Order: sequence, then C-alpha cells, then structure tokens
Amino acid sequence: MGKLSYLFCICLTLSSVAVWAIELRPELDSGPVAYEFHWLVNDPHTGDIKSQKETRKDDKVVGQYTLVDSDGYLRTVDYTADDHSGFNAIVRREPTDIKIPQPSPEPKKLIAAKLLTPLTPLVHYAPKAILKSAEPSEGNYVSVSGPTAQYKY
Repeated sequence: MGKLSYLFCICLTLSSVAVWAIELRPELDSGPVAYEFHWLVNDPHTGDIKSQKETRKDDKVVGQYTLVDSDGYLRTVDYTADDHSGFNAIVRREPTDIKIPQPSPEPKKLIAAKLLTPLTPLVHYAPKAILKSAEPSEGNYVSVSGPTAQYKY
C-alpha cells in the first residue's frame, strides 16, 4: 500500500508541474488589417514598363499588375487571395503598338588605348645558373606579377 500511495503522490506532483509549465495566452488582436499601395515604372529608353496596385482589408487581398513583355504584348494579371478560395489569378495578354528597344546585333568594336609605359614581362624566372644545378638551393623562386598583385612561388 505504501508503494502505491508513493507512486500516486509522484504522479500528482508531476502532473501539477506539467500543468503549471504550460501557460496558454490569448492571441494578440491588432485589429483589422488594411492597406493600399500602387507603383508605376515607365522607362522608354530600356522598354521597362510595368505597374502594380493592391488593396487588403482584413484577410482579403485584391490586386493587379501589368507589364509589357519583350514581344510588345501587354500582360495584365488580376488576382485575389482570401482564406476561403486561396490565391486566384486571371492573366490576359493584349497586343500593343509599343516597340521595345532590342540590343543591337552588331557588337561594338573596342579600341585599345596607347600605353604610356613599356610592357614588362609578367613572368620572371630565376637565373639559369641556379636552375641548372642538380639540387635547388634555398631561395629559388618564380614570381608572377600582374597589374595589381605579385605572387612568388
């Protein structure tokens, strides 16, 4: 009987500690969530033409974005998102008379600038007399230098 009451007391103590350690707090209610934004980019030099607008009230988001594709078509995406239906989008493509600048097919020619200082070799070797010896002596190295760094091997 003593062992049974001892186990009962231990179980009762552990259950009260477990209940005490778990504290449930109500979720913080910040009130209704609402926002609205829009932006627009129109750069005729690069052909970057796009815009977006979106509104949210509580858990429902409604928006639209448009952009001009590289083939000159206007792509419009109308979207909604809510807890019931999830994310839904309707995409439309319409032709436009907008001509997107394309890169020129002919590469630009690079012209080398005249060097003011004479060119020096980039690789320097140890003197031949040292290289002909059977065993390399201390201090033999090959150095490679470039315009910004010098490495010695």
